[in-house]
Amino acid sequence: MNKTLNAKPVIGILGGICSGKSTVAAEFGKLGCAVIDADRIAHALLDQTDVAEKILDSFGRELLDESGRIDRLRLARVVFSNPDKLKSLTDILHPIVLRDVDKLIGKFEQDGTIRAIALDMPLLIEVGWAQRCDKLVFVECLEDLRLERAKKAGFLDENRIKIREKFQISLDTKRDLADNTIENNSDFSSLVRQVADIFSYILGSG
Repeated sequence: MNKTLNAKPVIGILGGICSGKSTVAAEFGKLGCAVIDADRIAHALLDQTDVAEKILDSFGRELLDESGRIDRLRLARVVFSNPDKLKSLTDILHPIVLRDVDKLIGKFEQDGTIRAIALDMPLLIEVGWAQRCDKLVFVECLEDLRLERAKKAGFLDENRIKIREKFQISLDTKRDLADNTIENNSDFSSLVRQVADIFSYILGSG
């Protein structure tokens, strides 16, 4: 998917929950990429008063924790139980997230110290941003390993992962759309080598 839309290659990272997308993004970062974490941007928005009030108006003030902030886990349980509620949340958050991501891409394209941009965005294809990327990289990871990593991190159980992924484009489709695949079923050193090889290929084919 070499669209040459950007001054520097924008590498979109795809994969299932707990497949290692953030780890891959971090490795691209070590090679000279600017890393954009869309999840982090979205989480920060929950602490902005205007955004938080829109969410509370839509989903109720029972989402607040003891400190008066939106509890992300409670919010996730609400929206991932109902597609209409998930759409309501994405309608609030995604336009702002995508605007901020676009600004960051523009900023990084002007920075001579940055070689490329790695975009870690969970719903990248679903929100139509595949077309904004020059290359798509899929992180392949066996389901059992993803579940094991999720449990170790205290992140999600098997049922919640399956519920969340039900609202996303299938992993098979994401794999088919990708230009390159990184296999993350073995040791970390293997992942590092694969990222380095793919990055060299991307820069060489730009």
